[in-house]
Amino acid sequence: MTCSRCRAAACWSIGLLAFTCAALASGTARAAEPGSAGEFRVCADPNNLPFSNDHQAGFENAIADLFAGQLGQSVSYTWWAQRRGFIRNTLKAGDCDVVMGVPTRLETVETTRPYYRSSYVFVSRSDRHLDIASMTDPRLRSLKIGVQLIGDDGFNTPPGHALADQGVIDNVKGYTIYGDYRQPNPPARILEAVASGEIDIAAAWGPLAGYFARRSPIALTVVPITGTEQFAPLLFQFDIAIGVRKGDGERRETMDRLVARNQQQIARILDEYGVPVLAVDQQNDRADRPEPAQ
Repeated sequence: MTCSRCRAAACWSIGLLAFTCAALASGTARAAEPGSAGEFRVCADPNNLPFSNDHQAGFENAIADLFAGQLGQSVSYTWWAQRRGFIRNTLKAGDCDVVMGVPTRLETVETTRPYYRSSYVFVSRSDRHLDIASMTDPRLRSLKIGVQLIGDDGFNTPPGHALADQGVIDNVKGYTIYGDYRQPNPPARILEAVASGEIDIAAAWGPLAGYFARRSPIALTVVPITGTEQFAPLLFQFDIAIGVRKGDGERRETMDRLVARNQQQIARILDEYGVPVLAVDQQNDRADRPEPAQ
């Protein structure tokens, strides 16, 4: 497996898409100072709907409010763009205690049991009636396709790699997830391109696509991507959990209990935000794995 495909398998999600890779290069940080017993201290991006923003309008904000209320705490935020250095400058620095959405495979934090699973999806205008689901659909060779790119070096997400593996290159246009951070929700530009007809179809991370498709003035169809087996080890579906600092087992156990206790409420919140949800991979459920070494 090439290095680029290793990285593409790990860098997967909008919100965590960029910093999952960047976190691997993060150095150690100072020991965390204990926060106020009355605060639920969250590390979050201030401009990254549907996940979070500084108006606390994202679904991760809503879940943080739910958990804090049950703990009798108030939510406080450390805001930092989810780019290179996010974990180092927030969680590892001790300025906050939880990241409300991380992949269960992220090794730089301890994770709870997953609270949802989603996938990359295809998004197209409903009036086009494309209804493409498979990564190997032959129509992808002639359509204008948008894919998400990570960082200034144009690093590809799994759909981009899968298309390139099939020789589908000339009709593909990249949209960086970083975008212009002065504008609201930079990763949403790829969905706007579908609605405007700039591209025929987009391959995007499900929560982002579901949220903005539901709010688009032009009806958009969202379909989870299938036909990905031949592209292993590229990953197209991911279990999402809550992350805490390494060694903070007590807090992880508390978050684990809150996740388990609030499955129905969490499901309602995800549905309100249009998040495409798949069955959690039970083999990756934290409850079925041994406790992490302390």
